[in-house]
Amino acid sequence: MLKPKKKLTKTEIKQDTLLTSYAKLTSYYDTYKKYVNYGITAVIAIIVVIVIYVNNKKANDEKAATELGKVFSIYDRGTSDPKQYQIAIDGQPERGIMGLKAIVDNYGSTSSGEIARFYLAHAYMNLDKIDEALKNFDSFSSNNDILSASAEAGIAACYERKNDYDKAASRYEKAAKIAADQNSTPEYLNSAAICYGKIGEKEKAITILKRIKKEFPKSQVAREVDRYISQFSS
Repeated sequence: MLKPKKKLTKTEIKQDTLLTSYAKLTSYYDTYKKYVNYGITAVIAIIVVIVIYVNNKKANDEKAATELGKVFSIYDRGTSDPKQYQIAIDGQPERGIMGLKAIVDNYGSTSSGEIARFYLAHAYMNLDKIDEALKNFDSFSSNNDILSASAEAGIAACYERKNDYDKAASRYEKAAKIAADQNSTPEYLNSAAICYGKIGEKEKAITILKRIKKEFPKSQVAREVDRYISQFSS
């Protein structure tokens, strides 16, 4: 006579389920352990690469900042002696001073390298090397709205120097939008209005000037708005 099967307790059922799951997991690992190990190795490799990249970028940013600090005094003297701008661009290797161009070439992907690019663009512009200035202003990237707006205005000024007033006006408007402050925005808008006026877009110019008068009544340029509106209305 067959004996009745023993009824499993809840604890025994849980243990049996756990053993079954463990057996499946072990079997899976034995079957695919090569691929699992590859995956773990790949993840570790990615982490190592990221750590090295971050550390290198930080070190490069510090180097760029140091080099920028050395050359900045030369750039600053350019306001009274324009020849200094070229020296700032080229640097003075004999004195261990790296030029702005070399800083950008070597550390352009860092924050300090981008600041060097910003000054490099201005140096070229002050030397009337407009194409080089435009290229560097256009390549400039920053999370700082003031610097980004200034670079955009630099692009606009380059187009203005090239007598491409339509593009200049558009970029001045973009600079005004990025800046969004009481000081720079009306200045950029005023430059945009003047450029529009030069190509006969008087209605656009007047619209922008009226906006300055309404939104920035205490700004310096607001004092000249009525005169410009009168000129463009005639």
